Amino acid sequence: MAGGRGGQEGSGARGGSEVRGRQRKRRGVRLGLSITLALLVLAAAGVGWAYMRLDGNIDTFNADGISGDRPSASTQGTNVLVIGTDARIGGNDELGGGDKSDIGRSDTALLLHVYADHKHAVAVSIPRDTLVEIPPCKLPDGSWTEPRINTMFNAAYSVGESAKGNPACTQNTVEKLTGLRVDHTMVVDFKGFAKMTEAVGGVQVCLPQDIYQRDLNPNRTTRGDQIFAKGPQTVSGQKALDYVRIRHGIGDGSDIGRIQRQQAFVASLIKKVKSDGLTPTKLFPLADAATQSLTVDPGLGSADKLISFAMSLRDMDLHNTKFITLPWRYQGERVAVVHPDAEALWAALKADRTLDGQDAGNHQSERVGATSPSPSGSAAAVGTGISVAVYDGTTVTGLAARASDALKQHGFTVTKTTPAMVRTQTKTVIEYGPGQQGQAEKVAQVFPGAEVTSAAAPGISVILGRTYADAPQPTASSATPSSATESPAPTALPTGVAGTARSADDDVCSNLSYG
Repeated sequence: MAGGRGGQEGSGARGGSEVRGRQRKRRGVRLGLSITLALLVLAAAGVGWAYMRLDGNIDTFNADGISGDRPSASTQGTNVLVIGTDARIGGNDELGGGDKSDIGRSDTALLLHVYADHKHAVAVSIPRDTLVEIPPCKLPDGSWTEPRINTMFNAAYSVGESAKGNPACTQNTVEKLTGLRVDHTMVVDFKGFAKMTEAVGGVQVCLPQDIYQRDLNPNRTTRGDQIFAKGPQTVSGQKALDYVRIRHGIGDGSDIGRIQRQQAFVASLIKKVKSDGLTPTKLFPLADAATQSLTVDPGLGSADKLISFAMSLRDMDLHNTKFITLPWRYQGERVAVVHPDAEALWAALKADRTLDGQDAGNHQSERVGATSPSPSGSAAAVGTGISVAVYDGTTVTGLAARASDALKQHGFTVTKTTPAMVRTQTKTVIEYGPGQQGQAEKVAQVFPGAEVTSAAAPGISVILGRTYADAPQPTASSATPSSATESPAPTALPTGVAGTARSADDDVCSNLSYG
């Protein structure tokens, strides 16, 4: 497995010490969404009497580094970039270890989309090892860097060459990756996370197995003492930090598995706050702890602005707060974005649609069933009137759903998705019945490199091979020479796109394998 195993940042290269890279992996905390929890806390508490105290806690970052070439602003929901940093300054080295002189990186990042109805939200985790394009970033001397292609996502935070890192560089990268405008950016460090878990009196977690010291530090020559027991337990402070950092002794040892466990941790933290009662006496210590280690964009740079924004979130329901991960696949020792699944996700958020296809913003022109663009103006129209059956000739989970989604985006009607009789298919094959060659060739536009062959039976079938699982998938615009820039509004996202979405109200032990 790869996600999180590569050591250093850069254009897929390892440069520098492998040992140092592995140590950085172990040390990082990935609970940036705790900031969002703090906002919900502030909103619920109505702590106007504490504005001055909280105001003094908040730091802002320089917005001069935010790109001038940005996606358009939208009224269809709010996008908040939440970053967990592994910078070692300001006492954070005492909790996470490491070198104080090292440039900080974003050890976790997620994009929180708050829907226009202020009752739904989805947090999309972006794996730190994802290979992306990092746009130009402003340096301390006022100059700008050159774009970096095929570079690990978490390197964006350090491009600005600051000991604290540069949130603006990560914001620019996320906007480039998603095509969505980031309305606000927030950063939290080790201390903020640890203090918040202490302020709520600990958080319940659940582990599928016993965990030992070597699981946290694989460089140990012996197993060491047990630090966590199998099953449910409550953790806080350093113990909570250790829990979210564990990777090697649990699950598949990958960064992806750790992201899923951390999403479950945040859900448990939110539930704990709710169950304790939303009173100022209980909530102020949490808000105080959060803001002491909080760095935000100028638009949220005061307690008044922060709490005003938080007030808009107070009606969000736990069941309607979802956690997912950017559609991904392994690419060597790094993580690649899966297309067109990612584009479908960003399109849904841009249209303010929930993962199950609801129109959370009541945007009449984008409702399911609205009139589709004309064939001459829609990339999806290439498949209008063509029915296709999809057979998965591999054992790759979710592959048929991914192919089905790709076909639907281009206007095809998918009649079935089912496993093929033989699951060792190497090359994708498109079979067509008498008189259907032209239609089959249109289907082939969605599956570059597929073999198109005739069959005696009527109809068109796609038998997916391993090449489809391994190769990057085409975007909607690549299936036709159309000049259109928008696709029809998506309905519910298929399983292959949304992955396993976790609700904030899920039971902490509902899935012991999430490590």
